[in-house]
Amino acid sequence: MSKRRGLGKGLGALIPDIESSISGNKDYMEAYKEINIEDIKPAPRQARQLFDQEKLAELAESIKEHGVIQPVVVRPLKDGGYELIAGERRWRACQILGRKVIPAVIKEYQDLEATAVSLIENVQREDLNPLEEAAAYKQLIKKFGLTQEEVSGRVGKSRPFVANMVRLLDLPVEIREMLADGQLNAGHARALLAVRDKKKQLAAAQRISKQQLSVRQAEKMVKSMAEEKEKENKNKDKIFDKQYVREIEENLKNYLGAIVRLKEIDNGGGKLEINYRNEEDLKRILEVVLGKQKCFT
Repeated sequence: MSKRRGLGKGLGALIPDIESSISGNKDYMEAYKEINIEDIKPAPRQARQLFDQEKLAELAESIKEHGVIQPVVVRPLKDGGYELIAGERRWRACQILGRKVIPAVIKEYQDLEATAVSLIENVQREDLNPLEEAAAYKQLIKKFGLTQEEVSGRVGKSRPFVANMVRLLDLPVEIREMLADGQLNAGHARALLAVRDKKKQLAAAQRISKQQLSVRQAEKMVKSMAEEKEKENKNKDKIFDKQYVREIEENLKNYLGAIVRLKEIDNGGGKLEINYRNEEDLKRILEVVLGKQKCFT
């Protein structure tokens, strides 16, 4: 799997350090407190859609023993309560434990900021599957009108990385399902983007999953498929040429009343062979080609 990539300033630029802020900012202290879990609603723009129940249970056990080490991040709603921005797994684990309150950082975020913070936190923790991450980038582009360059700057990724991740959403549904359940990783999927034929794309994905190929092996396989496709196209061209040549030979045979052969030469040229049975047959063919008077004047 891919190594953890740097996220630039990441959450640190969006969520101030809790301890230093509490010690030097009274207003911030009021924004860091325990709030009722039932007053928190998950964000509709949450990038993460799938939650591993076994891992949630493990997190709940950890919280039961050690407490919530890192607070969740929420923003106040106009009609009361809070919208969860970051920390949904911690919030869900506390619900499993039947806890009534959870430590939270309360901040005023606009929709774009809230979406960016939620995405960055999940990416930073590598909690998202590739499709969830791709959908989050697309949401920033489509809903908030950001360019790929602007998205890359906000999440600390390169622009080509963001572009390729968004392209994953164009893969066939079967491959997207394999991505979602972990049979393929993002590197595998990006390699498959080079295969244009959807059936071959799916066959390649199934082979990667079945044979547990690495990303490099998958890229090598895709390259081999591309070379085979190029060879296949060349063969098709040759087949067409042969059919065309046979058609010409047949037309000349009917016109001359003789067996005719067209032979290609490597440099693109060729030669025309006309077979005749005897001298009389040769004269007849020449008369057809040149005309009787021209042939014997």
